[in-house]
Amino acid sequence: MTPTAMTDPLNPDLTPIQQFYTKCNIFVTGGTGFLGKVLLNKILSSCPGIENIYLLVRNKRGKDVHSRVEEIFEDPIFKSMKEVCPKYRYLVQGVAGDCLQPGLGLSDQDRETLINKVNIVFHMAATVRFDEKLKISMQINVKAAKDVLTLCHEMRNLKSVIHVSTAYTQCPFPEVEEKVYEPPIDSKKMLALQDCLSEKFLDNITPMLLDKWPNTYTFTKAIAEDVIRNNSNGLPLGVVRPGIVISTYREPVKGWIDNFYGPTGVIAGAGTGVLRTLRCNPERVANMVPVDMCVNGILTAAWEVNEVFARDINPEIPIYNYCSPKENELTWGDFTNKTTKYGVMYPTVKAIWYLCYNNNPSYIMHLLSMMFLHYLPAVFIDAISMIMGKKPRMLRTYKKIHKFMHVIEYFSMRQWDFHTNNIFKLWSGMDPRDRKIFFFDMRQLNWDSFLENYFRGIRQYLLQDPIETVPQALKRWNRLYWVHQAVKVFVFLFLVKMIWPVVSLIFT
Repeated sequence: MTPTAMTDPLNPDLTPIQQFYTKCNIFVTGGTGFLGKVLLNKILSSCPGIENIYLLVRNKRGKDVHSRVEEIFEDPIFKSMKEVCPKYRYLVQGVAGDCLQPGLGLSDQDRETLINKVNIVFHMAATVRFDEKLKISMQINVKAAKDVLTLCHEMRNLKSVIHVSTAYTQCPFPEVEEKVYEPPIDSKKMLALQDCLSEKFLDNITPMLLDKWPNTYTFTKAIAEDVIRNNSNGLPLGVVRPGIVISTYREPVKGWIDNFYGPTGVIAGAGTGVLRTLRCNPERVANMVPVDMCVNGILTAAWEVNEVFARDINPEIPIYNYCSPKENELTWGDFTNKTTKYGVMYPTVKAIWYLCYNNNPSYIMHLLSMMFLHYLPAVFIDAISMIMGKKPRMLRTYKKIHKFMHVIEYFSMRQWDFHTNNIFKLWSGMDPRDRKIFFFDMRQLNWDSFLENYFRGIRQYLLQDPIETVPQALKRWNRLYWVHQAVKVFVFLFLVKMIWPVVSLIFT
């Protein structure tokens, strides 16, 4: 159902969504992560009148909670926010905790503070490592979700709870509706297994438990949705399932990214000349979404969840698939062609070879490409390194790259029909002013502009190569191009020399 966009006469300058967040205390898990930073920035920039944001932060590498919160705001994405909200540090409070610990590792005092004050909860904490051990993945992705809901049930002034899941919880099936599905294994049974079995034993039976699910991430996120359903018990709760979340589209800066996950690693690898092949079907849809638009959808969903539960008695849990719509899809082939174009426009001085990347849907061609374009050059470079007395690194690097390629292959070779009715009903029910502030309509996304800034962002924020070095990089790029062509000629002549005696023998 669509909430009615109404304006409070006492705050006529605020939009309905801004009014919803006014005088609210917000609890965020996963606030130190990629999605969490953008969420934090958006709330502080666009929701004036909030009282406090409580961030669940664990002590890490000898740094206390206060130091880690300070570190968050050193990121360049917070520059414009600091101008709009100069007193931001008075609004953000770190809460010591850890999703790996029972009860989120909260102290009694912090727990009491959250129970008494929090109005809105965003549970985004998760381990996104696809090859994470099942015991750890269960604790962070499943048990912590249950602990968050237990805490929410005690909160005295709760207005809305959003659990951030993933569009790929049901990845073994080609069609994914906006509803809670039956889990691969009952969540209560899986939690019992996690508690009573050793990590080693769980590792041994993980392939059997995963069954059709490709990794522990998608498996445990599917289990977590069962936990949400079983433990909601009337909570004003909704679930947002994003697709593959990549860089920012518009705000706070274009193209910001802070990790090499998924397609980002492919672009970085191809742009530096390290990655030259990926097993990928270029005709399949690449279900990518910008992180800032995803965050806007999450913030808007929290508003609607509150409206729905205030109006209806025992409504179903609202599920929002935030994915690429049919009206504006991008295939993996288009993605490759566009990013390759921008790779040539904005080459990096960090490149070790000319960009010569290909999608190979054929398993045989992919293996041959890895053999001749990855392993052979790696052996050659490592041999030279050893002769020069240096440590060989290329083969070890390619082992890591191939492990990453194997993970992404599952998603680049398949396609899903994600239903997006709820997310677009949400958009249609927004006040026009909110649509400008909390823009998330994927149908209006300009892929060319987005991917250009995405590539530039990878170059700037991940490769630490500022845009000012482009002229220098173009000169280097030109040299690498001719070296690349010379190597191809050399290989061709070498193959001719090797094959010619055999050919001559056959025809004589």
